[in-house]
Amino acid sequence: MAQRVLMYTETMSKLTHPEHPKPRLLVIEDEEPIRIGLTDTFVFHGFEVESASDGNQGLSLALDKPFDLILLDLMLPGKSGFEVCEAIRSCHPNRAIIMLTAMGTERDIIEGLKLGADDYVTKPFSVTELVLRVKSVLRRTQPEPPKYRRFSVGCLTIDCDNLEVARADTAEKSQLTKRELETLCYLAENRDRAVQREELLEAVWGYKNGGALDTRTVDIHIAKLRRKLEVEPKNPQLIQTVRGGGYRLT
Repeated sequence: MAQRVLMYTETMSKLTHPEHPKPRLLVIEDEEPIRIGLTDTFVFHGFEVESASDGNQGLSLALDKPFDLILLDLMLPGKSGFEVCEAIRSCHPNRAIIMLTAMGTERDIIEGLKLGADDYVTKPFSVTELVLRVKSVLRRTQPEPPKYRRFSVGCLTIDCDNLEVARADTAEKSQLTKRELETLCYLAENRDRAVQREELLEAVWGYKNGGALDTRTVDIHIAKLRRKLEVEPKNPQLIQTVRGGGYRLT
């Protein structure tokens, strides 16, 4: 089940994640030549870059704006890089952070990684290597841009941009909630088999132990989908109930 849930998560990223024209980068570095050099380098490589010269200013920017990745020096005036990293992680658990450190001891590196840094680079560093590391971390932490925004399943056409579903045999369109869309997409990705309620709870709602929950959340959402998609909701032909507690999109 875990592999199927992972495949679904990757698919939904392609369907629903908005495109980023430019990756947003924040450089928190107190040494002006390094800060200016990094800013110029990443602007040249197609990034949108902002910078800060101390820990307090850097933390304020990091918490207020949606950066994709933060280059964070450890030795900063005001708040240290360790403090800034910990504060960012408490508010933005998925924000990518690469630490820049002149303290190349194993203890400092381990401490930075424990606080949530995705990677570290020891000064002096190769600018080319740093750019490659930034791009590598972004590939690991950011969903891919969507390859398509609309797809068809049987007589249904699903428009992910507008959260709409249309049937081929009617001109009417149904407006879906995001959760209804995710449920429908998961059934579509696995339409060759019955999907159990517990699996939907784990894949769509994120519950780690869906089988232990006594909830009718899935059934309620399936009922809503049927009212919006089926010609006769009480006699469903698209989303069928399977004996044993599952559903299948046909």
